[in-house]
Amino acid sequence: MNNYTVTFKHENRKISVCEGTTLKEAITAEGLDFDFPCGGMGTCGKCRIKILDKNLKATEKELKFLEGKELKEGIHLACETKVYSDITVQLNQKKNEVYNILQSSTERTFTIKPLIEKVYVEVDLPSLDKQKSDLKRLKEKLMQKKPNYKNIKMNISVLRELPVKLREANHHITAVIHGNEIIGIEMGNTEKSMLGIAFDIGTTTIVAYLMDLYTGKKLAVSSAMNPQIKFGADVISRTTFANQNENGVKLMQSTLLDVLNKLIEDSVHKATMLKENIYAITIVGNTCMHHLFLGLTPKYIAYIPYVPVISETLEVKSSDLNLHINPSGKVFVLPNIAGFVGADTVGVILASEMDKSKDIKLAIDIGTNGEIVLGSSKKLVSCSAAAGPAFEGAQISSGMRGAKGAIDHVSFGESLNYTVIGNEKPEGICGSALLDIVAGLVRLGIINKRGKLLSPDNFTNPNALPFRNNIVTYEGTNAFLIVPPSETAHGRAIMLTQNDITSLQLAKGAISAGISILVKKCNINTSDIKEVILAGAFGNYMDPHSACTIGLIPPELENKIQLVGNAAGTGSMLALLSNDEYEHSNAIASKVTYIELGAQKDFNREFAHGMQFQDYK
Repeated sequence: MNNYTVTFKHENRKISVCEGTTLKEAITAEGLDFDFPCGGMGTCGKCRIKILDKNLKATEKELKFLEGKELKEGIHLACETKVYSDITVQLNQKKNEVYNILQSSTERTFTIKPLIEKVYVEVDLPSLDKQKSDLKRLKEKLMQKKPNYKNIKMNISVLRELPVKLREANHHITAVIHGNEIIGIEMGNTEKSMLGIAFDIGTTTIVAYLMDLYTGKKLAVSSAMNPQIKFGADVISRTTFANQNENGVKLMQSTLLDVLNKLIEDSVHKATMLKENIYAITIVGNTCMHHLFLGLTPKYIAYIPYVPVISETLEVKSSDLNLHINPSGKVFVLPNIAGFVGADTVGVILASEMDKSKDIKLAIDIGTNGEIVLGSSKKLVSCSAAAGPAFEGAQISSGMRGAKGAIDHVSFGESLNYTVIGNEKPEGICGSALLDIVAGLVRLGIINKRGKLLSPDNFTNPNALPFRNNIVTYEGTNAFLIVPPSETAHGRAIMLTQNDITSLQLAKGAISAGISILVKKCNINTSDIKEVILAGAFGNYMDPHSACTIGLIPPELENKIQLVGNAAGTGSMLALLSNDEYEHSNAIASKVTYIELGAQKDFNREFAHGMQFQDYK
């Protein structure tokens, strides 16, 4: 079999591949950042690339997604294009793209009690008449500070450093302590410098919070897109990649750890601090992200009964994960609840304290995998609703993430009005705009109860008439034109198709069914819910009225909605700054009862009902 060279022009990179290799495989092998929202299955049409030196015949799938003008310009899909000769490729996705990544959140009071302690001591010098070991003399001084240090331990790697550092520092040292173990020895008094970093690892985005472990002050916030996106937009596609590729888990773990180290560097640079002063890291994320971070296979999360490898808290040496902080540093991973309800949900509960509330609260974190928790101090039940990537713009015909060029909000009056992130020419719609568009068309009666996009002859609401010319034909069915080609950045129409509406119906039907089933499990009425906690990026940016209009959230709860921002990130920060909060996370995970929606006899009925819209005739 012949080998050929693929040249990536703007990246100045070349790779030799076997004949018949797809450009997706070449891009992945070369470690280039490039999105494959459907995991390279050929179902989304988003992995557009440009072939610069060849005229290739379009595949059947490419003809479905690409316009004639694009094909003439050499545009193809990376997942469909196979290499049969030397080829030069231009990756069309923007470098250094700026995304709207949610960093802020609602915070609460708590007592600071860091996971790591630093204790400065002046150890007695050794003598002939008092034959005491270095470790024993150190312990005696520590016990003078705190009696409970009597039985403190020290691992062998630190013990090897002790005699040298002790003497080089004239016996003036600082012990770095976690629980009942000395995890590091530093020369001199370094008590004043102790930082930590809290991570929220989402399927799409990652946020890092650099914290002063003594004061609880937030020193810097950094964020990035999760680079695992190139393996698929959702946890299912990434689990599939991990299962089907021999080194899939290792590759996704290293990809993730690389970006975490970059965020560490960025955070300390912003705060003019040193990464060597970071001693603790906390991690929250859904169960799949949690497993991939640790290098654990997510394989069995995807199979009945969807069991994770581990559900309790876990402490790991930062050096074992090659995270670039102080060599004595430790990583504290919060617990999971179930295979599809992870440590991020525990973080939301920890931040909101709904497990301590007398009132019944509903927490929803809407994303590719919608986690829902309902209850109070008496009882908490949770479920996972497989919403898919529609809310984040993936696998929507004109969908995109919340970045520059994305239409983020839409309103209908005498005409259609929209706003664009960055005030640039529009390139597509993100999830919040998708909700606004569908909600507006439902209110106007242009979309009926079953989700059908009606023809102008069937409009019954006079307020819908100004939009009759927005109904166009796409692939033999009605579509709603949002922005004509002449007004977009790329020269392609931005529209809402019938398939887009169906994708949204499937997503919102899953969330709606999850809420209904949890309400039944708690033996309450929807009206008994006193507060709805909307967490996560999508929940923060969407219009609650639009969400209630389409039935994503029960309409009667609209006035009870509270936007709490990145509550999972707040939970991670709380665990970092307080050992009590970190330990309480285990109690939370144990308290929550997980409900597998697919196993409920009334799920199909609730799901079908949840897919429908209100009738606004």
